[in-house]
Amino acid sequence: MIKTVCVYCGANAGADPLYAEGARALAAALVEQNMSLVYGGGNVGLMGIIADEVLRLGGEVTGVIPTKLVEREVAHNGLTRQFIVKDMHERKAMMAELSDGFIAMPGGLGTLEELFEMLTWAQIGIHSKPVGLLNMSGYYDRLVDFIEHARGQGFVRPQHAALMQIDTDPRALLERLKSK
Repeated sequence: MIKTVCVYCGANAGADPLYAEGARALAAALVEQNMSLVYGGGNVGLMGIIADEVLRLGGEVTGVIPTKLVEREVAHNGLTRQFIVKDMHERKAMMAELSDGFIAMPGGLGTLEELFEMLTWAQIGIHSKPVGLLNMSGYYDRLVDFIEHARGQGFVRPQHAALMQIDTDPRALLERLKSK
């Protein structure tokens, strides 16, 4: 049963306003399904948007943020819980430990790194939690194509490519994660 979802997403809002709309839609879907949010603890970009919306709708939000980012004044101050950790490694480990599943929304290099770490951990048996990709406005189309290319070239096994649940709709993606 999934009660807590870790969402990886951008510290920027992105160029397309649909990304912010998608963050709000995912927030609404989480609250509707009585799921709490775990995320990177920031108040900027898509991170801040999804956290603010979950809170506005009455949901619970747990942030995990390294000291260096707190010092840069990007920590969200209104969360249900906020953990301040030593570094990014401790952040990712704690976020994984606190979560029953993972979703990557649009984001940059950090989001990609977090997504692939959770996929790799699932591949090698560190966890058996579902991993989802919210492909808003076709943001991840080329990445999905690349994973298929890597599978076709023999670098990603079919069962490992299938670890990533992909959808364009937040509610449908949560249903996919719950069925895994």
